[in-house]
Amino acid sequence: SMASPALLMRVVASAYSVAEKAATIVRSVMSAGDLGIVEKAGPNDLQTKADRLVQMSICASLARKFPKVTIIGEEELSTDDVTEELIEDGHCEEILKEPCPAQYTGIKEEELVIWVDPLDGTKEYTEGLLDHVTVLIGIAYGGKAIAGVINQPYYNYEAGADGVLGRTIWGVLGIGAFGFQLTEAPAGKHIIITTRSHSSTLVNECISALNPDTVIRVGGAGNKIIQLIEGKASAYVFASPGCKKWDTCAPEAILHAVGGKITDICGNSFQYNKEVKHMNSAGVLATLRNYDYYASRIPNTVKQSLVP
Repeated sequence: SMASPALLMRVVASAYSVAEKAATIVRSVMSAGDLGIVEKAGPNDLQTKADRLVQMSICASLARKFPKVTIIGEEELSTDDVTEELIEDGHCEEILKEPCPAQYTGIKEEELVIWVDPLDGTKEYTEGLLDHVTVLIGIAYGGKAIAGVINQPYYNYEAGADGVLGRTIWGVLGIGAFGFQLTEAPAGKHIIITTRSHSSTLVNECISALNPDTVIRVGGAGNKIIQLIEGKASAYVFASPGCKKWDTCAPEAILHAVGGKITDICGNSFQYNKEVKHMNSAGVLATLRNYDYYASRIPNTVKQSLVP
């Protein structure tokens, strides 16, 4: 008989279904029309009913199946009174069929940390820029992002009634990443993708130093990493604090699974153990290919302004 799948593969398979459930919640809140917007730290730091319901759904669903895993979500919410209709119990059979990479077969529940961004790109969501929005579930072990699930609830939303709405991308280090077409950005072009709503003098100074052919400004860290792996941008550059561990964990795992690289602006890797501070204080630099080209051109003045 087959040995039962390793814990990591069970967690990823569940996270896949949990992310699909999250997407249905995101879409239903939007179509009901009352977003229930709350300002957290200001007009660029918003929380909606979708952020709240999705986080409760993801955290409660995963905690029920994997009670000893540490789950850290963006919103400060209790999951004590979660209603049954928010619970997702399913899993993706295809993922369970994949053999677990040898270095991860012995992982115990208490060694995993799951970083959850229930709705990455909230501001864009409230403004109807629906293709910027993602649901992020990142899985870390030994302080490293090793697996991730990114759902885009509104992928294909302009295709009309015939299009299949939404998609789920998943990846595990040592297996690869799936659910999209891996594409490299045009050779010799420097297409920089950066923040839409958190720009600053430093952000712009850093981008100018890279001498870009094009600068794309969009919301959401998940969205930006997708643009890298689909070849629409060559580098994601954000020379500012503001991004958090739940923004980068899932995207990092997907990017690293296909041979890309993400660090802070100073070149340090991110740590994802449960004790780590949540803020990525020194910004983000990510590429699918040619990381060194961009890293070598970040001005020292910019690096000195951003303390990890």
